[in-house]
Amino acid sequence: MINQWIDCVQSWLYPNRCILCGAHGDDGLDLCAPCRAELPYNHTACPRCGLPLPGDLPPLLCGHCLHHPPRYARTLTLCRYTSPTDHLIKQLKFQGKLAHARLLGELLAAQLATRIETPPQRIIPVPLHRTRLRERGFNQSVELARPIAAHFGIPIDVRSCVRVRATPAQSTLPAAQRKANVRNAFQIRRSIPVRHVAILDDVITTGHTVNELAQALRRAGVPVVEVWAVARVAPD
Repeated sequence: MINQWIDCVQSWLYPNRCILCGAHGDDGLDLCAPCRAELPYNHTACPRCGLPLPGDLPPLLCGHCLHHPPRYARTLTLCRYTSPTDHLIKQLKFQGKLAHARLLGELLAAQLATRIETPPQRIIPVPLHRTRLRERGFNQSVELARPIAAHFGIPIDVRSCVRVRATPAQSTLPAAQRKANVRNAFQIRRSIPVRHVAILDDVITTGHTVNELAQALRRAGVPVVEVWAVARVAPD
């Protein structure tokens, strides 16, 4: 009762505003209904890797997943990495706008709620190397995980896996170099006594980063690994 009263007072004193157009926020979000409806949702995608597919196709595996299945079972994403989602993610990562993480995490949680039947037992945000974490001051994947973990009541695991190689950002490299860039980049430092985890990332480009982390988790004895992400890059 007290928490509900506090929420009502905060909503009255500080009403939600759409971060895209400035209108009143809808459904307790910093986003209005029209802007929410216009987001570039990734509705038609490969169910295994989340690659955006053309048109209104049934959920078929893409050619790459047919010939080179990734180490994770499936991918669930919110949007395609186009405007305005790409701008929100860049402002989160490089301008420290953590409110964007709350909004994007809440939107992804709402999307996941309609698509998952058995929630994973842990959320593992993609780790940053300590030098990158020191520079940025936060891990955007951890911040995105907070509202999702609260929505589903799933613990966030930030201790079991570490990034042991300070690799260049994937976005700065040609696609052909990205797989080698993250090879052996992750290490499992402690036992993960669960059967089902979800890797959480902000953006999936080629999928090499989440695949490398999934492989490390599978080697450590986690049989079911899936991937959640805010956005997926479409093919050129």
